[in-house]
Amino acid sequence: MRGAAKRVLITAGGSGIGRAMAEGFAQAGYAVWVTDLNAQALAELPKEWKCTAVDAADETGMQALFAEIEQVWGGLDVLCANAGIAGPTARVEDVALADWQKCVSVNLEGTFLAAKYAAPMMKAAKAGSIIVTSSTAGQYGYPNRAPYAAAKWAVIGLSKTLAMELGPFGIRANVICPGSVEGPRMEGVLEREAAAKGMTRDQVYAGYASGTSMQAFVEASDIANMAVFLGSDAARMVSGQVIAVDGHTENPDPKV
Repeated sequence: MRGAAKRVLITAGGSGIGRAMAEGFAQAGYAVWVTDLNAQALAELPKEWKCTAVDAADETGMQALFAEIEQVWGGLDVLCANAGIAGPTARVEDVALADWQKCVSVNLEGTFLAAKYAAPMMKAAKAGSIIVTSSTAGQYGYPNRAPYAAAKWAVIGLSKTLAMELGPFGIRANVICPGSVEGPRMEGVLEREAAAKGMTRDQVYAGYASGTSMQAFVEASDIANMAVFLGSDAARMVSGQVIAVDGHTENPDPKV
C-alpha cells in the first residue's frame, strides 16, 4: 500500500475514526498531521505526529493551519476531511435552528474549508488524494437525524464536484461512508436514540446491527484501512467514488 504520497492531514484525528486513520497512515510510512478540538486527545498522540488544535469550521484557523503546513512540509499529499459531529436526535419539527446550524457547519463547512485550502497545494504538485468521511446516513437518510443526514449527504455532492474540478490536476476525491462504528461516539448516538424511541440501548444496538448483511458493527480500523488504500497509488484511478464500509446496509432503519 505504500505509494508516492507521504504527507497526510487528518481533521478530527485525536480519537475514533480519525485516530485510527492517523495510525494506519503512520504504519504505512506517512508523515502525519492531526487536528482536533480536544487538546487532551492531541497531547496523548505519538510525539512524532504534528498536531494542531483548531475548529474545522473556523476559516481563520483553517487558513492558518494550511499556511503552516505549506511552511513546514512544503505541500500535502493526502487530506482526510474527517471532522464531524453527530448532531441532535429529534424529529425535524423539534430540531432547534442553532443545533441544525452547528451540525451542518462542522460536517459540511469543515469539509469544504479543508478542501478549499488543500486544493492549491495539491494543484501545484499536480497530485493528491482527498478522502471525505460521510456516513451511510448520507446515502439513505435517517429518521430523527435530519441535520446529520443532510450534511453527510451534502459532502458526497461536494466530493463529486471536487473530483470533477481537480481531476485534470491529477487529484482524486473519494468518500467513505462508515456504517455503525464501535466506540464512544456511537454509544452517545445509541443512548440518545433509545431515549427518543422509548427503547433500551441494547434494543437500538441490535436494530442497527440487524440492518446489515453482516449483522455487526464495524471497527474504526476498517475505515482506516479503506482510507490508506484510497490515499495510495494502488487507488491511482479511483476517484469520485462513494464507498460504504458498513457490512452492507440492507435496512437503514430496522424496526426492532
